[in-house]
Amino acid sequence: MTFSIITVTYNAAAWIERTIQSVLSQTCTDFEYIVVDGGSTDKTIDIIKDYELRIANFKFISEPDRGIYDAMNKGLKLAVGDYVWFINAGDRIHSPNTLQEIANQLSASGSRISILYGETEISDSQGNSLGMRRLKAPEKLTWKSFKMGMLVCHQSFIVRREIVEDYDLRYRYSADFEWCIRCLKKAEHVLNTHQTLSYFLEAGFSAENRKASLKERYEVMCKYYGKIPTQIRHLWFAVRFYFAKWIKRKI
Repeated sequence: MTFSIITVTYNAAAWIERTIQSVLSQTCTDFEYIVVDGGSTDKTIDIIKDYELRIANFKFISEPDRGIYDAMNKGLKLAVGDYVWFINAGDRIHSPNTLQEIANQLSASGSRISILYGETEISDSQGNSLGMRRLKAPEKLTWKSFKMGMLVCHQSFIVRREIVEDYDLRYRYSADFEWCIRCLKKAEHVLNTHQTLSYFLEAGFSAENRKASLKERYEVMCKYYGKIPTQIRHLWFAVRFYFAKWIKRKI
């Protein structure tokens, strides 16, 4: 069983080294490492090249792209492993044994697993933990689970390469959300690893980008789950949000 670990990066000199080191530290070595850079102008490329000779099965390209999801599609085209796993610049594999534990679970499963998933811990730009992600991964995950939001972080979502399709570049901010739904619709067997698989870098979206992202996600939900059910659920999301704020003020 082999893995294609893919890192997409652009001007990420401040944290790309931590990402690379988390990959290099894995006790399981049955993987290729693919880095797709968008033509960085800072020290990112220099840092990557410092590690080039230390990484077996390493693929690296640096060229302009049409955004993060275009870069991810380039990574998918280079991948030859049985499973693909995106650990982008600033994110990290959770521990040195994580990949080996995943491989062990695949070997013990006795079935052809399409997708593996797990929990995510959040970190700041210095690599310090900010605690676990607020949304906890459900015990069982299907394509319908995402009608309640992105319950599993993209960095803790590992997909068998043969069912993977390209990211839809019509979505500038939420193509990962839509991609996960498409992958789950094609999946025959989905495995909850019951492990924390990754650290996700909390890199603040601007208010404008966050608004655009939420709008795109709403459009994706309408597409897959129906407009009226999605509107009803969003009314409930709003009530829950404002009730939580009210409770917090009271405390």
